[in-house]
This record gives sequence, structure tokens and C-alpha cells, in this order.
Amino acid sequence: MAEASAVRSWAFRVVVATLFAMLVLPLGIVVATAFDTSSAVVFPPTDLSVRWFDELLASPTWLRSLFNSLLVAAGTSTLSMVVGTTAALGLRGYDGRLHSGLVGLALLPLLVPGVVIGVTLLTFFSAFGLQQSYLALVLAHSLWATPLTFSVMQSTFARFDWRLHEAALDLGASRVYAFRTVVVPEVRAGLVVAALVAFIVSLQEFVMALFLSGPDTRTVPVQAWNSLRQSLDPLVSVVSTILLAVVVLLVLLAGALAGLDRLATDT
Repeated sequence: MAEASAVRSWAFRVVVATLFAMLVLPLGIVVATAFDTSSAVVFPPTDLSVRWFDELLASPTWLRSLFNSLLVAAGTSTLSMVVGTTAALGLRGYDGRLHSGLVGLALLPLLVPGVVIGVTLLTFFSAFGLQQSYLALVLAHSLWATPLTFSVMQSTFARFDWRLHEAALDLGASRVYAFRTVVVPEVRAGLVVAALVAFIVSLQEFVMALFLSGPDTRTVPVQAWNSLRQSLDPLVSVVSTILLAVVVLLVLLAGALAGLDRLATDT
């Protein structure tokens, strides 16, 4: 019995390690090709160099797309956090079928294909002259990011002891002050994770950005697609490496602010 349990344990570890390797190795290849001197994307690298990073700094098009991605991601994270957190708070007063129905309605955008949302929003924003604008991109990305932030915050609020909030109100604190001083410190990890999820969703979103972005608002995924249609441009690997580094730094910063244990257990 003990031997069978040990075999299952090792088999599970092998499966997890294999899946982890399948996720990490492609990222390692992308990073490695970013430091290659060759004019084509080659793995393994023939020689290590930062040549293509210098090329990136000299490319206004790629710098603009990198700036656009970070700007849109920051806007998406902010908007989806406000809407998702507010919605999660609002649904605390409901239960039963009505609660389930409202949760399903909040998660509905995740089930709609990006192509459908992109075409619909392009038609809608064109009527107001907002196509190819930052506002259109932020609103579009928020349609997918908000349900995720809502889910994270709903789960986080479910584990919070709301009697602490009620006690603060009984002691004379306003609702805003009680929420800011009592609730926020306890759900900080959930807030950080929700913001990170929204930021990452926006960084990698391609389909809706393809419909809604223009020459001045193209994000990195759209610019990479335009570039790869012609050839395997090493600058795609360079920009991907930079975005990957940004995400890793944000996760490390979140871990420093909220604590890695709380990030893992509270959300």
C-alpha cells in the first residue's frame, strides 16, 4: 500500500514537472533568441549580444507599441479593478438563484469569442468616432478582465470576516473609512492578484486589439503579428522578453507588498 502511494506520488510529480517544463521552455527559447546576433530567429543562439535591444531603442514603431501595451494594460487594470471590486461588493447582499444569475451574467463576456466582441465594438465605437483610440482598447480589454477581477474579489471577500467591518461602523466610522482601514488591509492580497490578472490579460490580448487599434495605438501583439506576416523578426523576441520581465517584476513586487504566502492562499 505504501509502495503504491509512493509510485502515485512520484508519477504526479513527474506529470507536474513535465507540464511546468512545457510552459517554461518556450519562454526560455524566446528569451534566448532575443540575445542572438543573427538577423533571423535562431535557436540555439549562435552568439550572445544585445544588438537587437539597441535596434529596439532605435525603432519608433516598436517603442510606440510597447508604450501602448503598457498604457492600455494599466488603464484596463484600473477600470476592471474598480468595476470588478464594486460588483463583488454589491453581490454580497444577494443569495439564492438571483445571486447565481447575477454571477453568471458577470462572467458572460468570457464565453463570447473575441472576434464577435471585436466586430461588435468596432461597429459601436465607429458610430462615436472612437475606433482606433486608447479608450476603445481599454474598454474592450476590460470586458475580459473585469469578470476575472470580479471572480478573484468575490472569492476574497467571501473569506473576510465582515463582522470587523460592522464593528467599525458601530464605533462611528463612515462606510468609506471603515472599508479603507478595516477591509482593504485584510483583502490586500486579493486586490493585488486581481490587478495583476487584469494587467496580464490586457498585455496578451490580440483579437480585439486587432480590430480596434490603429497605427498610433497598436499594441505589441498586433505589431508582432504584422511583423511576423513578413518574416521572423528578432525584435518580436526582444519585446516579448521585455514584457515577460515586466510581468515577473510585477509578481515579485506583489509578493513583496502582500506576501507570497497570502498571494497563494488568500486568492
